[in-house]
Amino acid sequence: MSKRTEFLAGERPEDVLFYLQEDAVSNPGALAEYAERVEDGHVLVLPGDDGRSAFQSATGIDPMGLAQAAMGTEGTIHDDLTGAVCPVADEEPEENHTTKFVFAFAEEQNEEVGGLYAEGDVVHAYAVCACGERYSDKWVVEE
Repeated sequence: MSKRTEFLAGERPEDVLFYLQEDAVSNPGALAEYAERVEDGHVLVLPGDDGRSAFQSATGIDPMGLAQAAMGTEGTIHDDLTGAVCPVADEEPEENHTTKFVFAFAEEQNEEVGGLYAEGDVVHAYAVCACGERYSDKWVVEE
């Protein structure tokens, strides 16, 4: 089972996952040892602090700053975390709306908090579109 599959199943709550679109990476060969190659890019699953640092190094974006900026705009991030649907895509040609980056983490089920968190582990995902839009999505991990 891949690290990404384990992450998506809620089995790696101490890790972060990020997707880098192929064209957004200056040296994709440098990721070969650490990343899972997917159709349009690379996925890395790394321990929390290391993963946040690696995401910032690769993208120039502070992941916590991304989360803050993206929380106010809901979008649809693919449940495999390798792409998304930009919430402003209807307003412009589709080619302007390639998902450049996705950053995600999971929180374990917490019945005391209630809402989604009472239902199961929750994946929080944040995306950056080529148009510059930053948006978020979250969902309960399927059992």
